[in-house]
Amino acid sequence: MDSAGKEREAVQLMAEAEKRVKGSHSFLRGLFGGNTRLEEACEMYTRAANMFKIAKNWSAAGNAFCQAAKLHMQLQSKHDSATSFVDAGNAYKKADPQEAINCLNAAIDIYTDMGRFTIAAKHHITIAEIYEAELVDIEKAIAHYEQAADYYKGEESNRQCLLKVAAYAAQLEQYQKAIEIYEQVGTNTMDNPLLKYSAKEYFFKAALCHFIVDELNAKLALEKYEEMFPAFTDSRECKLLKKLLEAHEEQNSEAYTEAVKEFDSISRLDQWLTTMLLRIKKSIQGEGDGDLK
Repeated sequence: MDSAGKEREAVQLMAEAEKRVKGSHSFLRGLFGGNTRLEEACEMYTRAANMFKIAKNWSAAGNAFCQAAKLHMQLQSKHDSATSFVDAGNAYKKADPQEAINCLNAAIDIYTDMGRFTIAAKHHITIAEIYEAELVDIEKAIAHYEQAADYYKGEESNRQCLLKVAAYAAQLEQYQKAIEIYEQVGTNTMDNPLLKYSAKEYFFKAALCHFIVDELNAKLALEKYEEMFPAFTDSRECKLLKKLLEAHEEQNSEAYTEAVKEFDSISRLDQWLTTMLLRIKKSIQGEGDGDLK
């Protein structure tokens, strides 16, 4: 059957499911087998949703999964309801990002009510990613990454969510928030044999955030990080920071640019680092907008 045929069949199933729902509301049906008709309607909505998916009618698929989710809730089947809301969210993601978020939030409410915080955290990340990529609302993305991090406490995924929050906070010039997270994650990883190599990166990023706010703060932070984590002293990141601080103190934009270029020739700068380094460079007298080339 082609896509159009699948869609027609799905529409018929939806109509049949609606009849089942209405029939379950009558007095006699309520006494005798009302739930059975709701269960049948649930199954029909789900089948219709999958047919709409084959036909690539994502909004209709999302709506059908939503109908199934609401009936599952009526039937006191929380787990099935949450699963259907997630299916609805995944379908809507391809057509209506805001509706996808509404469905995923409905699933999260059910999972948290059931005490399933790790699953709820996973869906908070999905919502954060929709805000990042589709709706470009970074403040809301941060809020959902923070909630996910809170639910993931003690797990590796907690660190990944926190780092996302820190990176976005710095971009939004919320430097103190970013510093606190980078320092926290750096401190937690420096004693872990598998992760301690990453600690220098987090202290480096914390120091850059300090640097944008105040040069003296950056110097003091650098001293603190070297004392806390002696391996940081020999890192290329720490050496770069010292060169940048010296160039900044002397208001020497050429020396600043040269130090950055030298670092970039070995370790390519990503967009976040480039943005932060440019913000620092702009505070050198007469630099204006400038660049790092």
